[in-house]
Amino acid sequence: MFSQIDLQDAVAAGAITAESADALRSFVDERRGLSGADDENFRLLTGFNDIFVNIATIILLVAVGWLAALAASLLAGVAVAAVAWGLALFFTEKRRMALPSITLLIAFVGGIAFSAAQLVGGLSHPGPGMMILAGFAGGGAAYVHWRRFQVPITVAAGAAAGALILIGAVGDLTGRSIGTTPVLIVTLVSGVGIFLLAMRWDSSDPARVTRRSDVAFWLHLLASPMIVHPIFALLGLDKGGGGPAGALVIIALYALLGIAALAIDRRALLVSALVYVLWALGSLMQNFGKSGLNIALTALVIGSALLTLSAFWHQARRVVVAKLPDPIRRTLPPVYRQPTPQPAS
Repeated sequence: MFSQIDLQDAVAAGAITAESADALRSFVDERRGLSGADDENFRLLTGFNDIFVNIATIILLVAVGWLAALAASLLAGVAVAAVAWGLALFFTEKRRMALPSITLLIAFVGGIAFSAAQLVGGLSHPGPGMMILAGFAGGGAAYVHWRRFQVPITVAAGAAAGALILIGAVGDLTGRSIGTTPVLIVTLVSGVGIFLLAMRWDSSDPARVTRRSDVAFWLHLLASPMIVHPIFALLGLDKGGGGPAGALVIIALYALLGIAALAIDRRALLVSALVYVLWALGSLMQNFGKSGLNIALTALVIGSALLTLSAFWHQARRVVVAKLPDPIRRTLPPVYRQPTPQPAS
């Protein structure tokens, strides 16, 4: 199985021509009945060896961190980051293995951020200062890693570090903790900023055939919960408040998120809000006297709705995108149109 990134690399290496790659993409799209962009491809696995290497990598990194922590907690993160970088020189740079590369990136950035946090008390004494320092350290680590390896998730890791700095700064200035209104607002603003950054990467590759599309995917995956959770929390709907009225608000917001997800052709928005809509439907069914069956009925409704949307995703996109202004449509992935069957000769 070959991904869009594999085709791009093959063209860059001269193994096939760009015209041949485009012809292969068109053939696969027509045969499968939908466009590659609508598939929302991103590279995660090239084979079971990716899973095998990833398991071994996690075991090794845990062991290294554990042993280093016996000497000093500060060394644990540094040791994990050093080993992750060394492994990336082989598995990322030479073998180009997707899943281990993601794990190694997270270990490298996380290890550096963890060690920085230890300088100001560590996780046992969380606070704005720790978040700011960890954010700067993690952001710097993400930048260095991106310059060398260019793993798509690295940009999202850097964006998360930037958001951590902003959240920590607001918490320091206001003296408020996570979950309070000022922090929720800055989290929402950060999420919107990351979403716009994701759209910038997406708009540079509407057909989604380059690595830029993978970068956008991880940015969308990061931005979605940062947008969804603060909205529901600020409305007081995150802890089951609001009763049936609150449940209806959640369902209405989820419908709006569904329209936005269709427009930009990214399913992350729907996934990130799924917990809230599951609670909302369950709450409504309980209020209508179906308390004994609310979990099963909720799962049945949501599962059926999402599967139906998935089956008719590109048809629904065509309806939504057609109503958007032309300048916006030009920045979105192309809408697939079913080819007209030719009469038999």
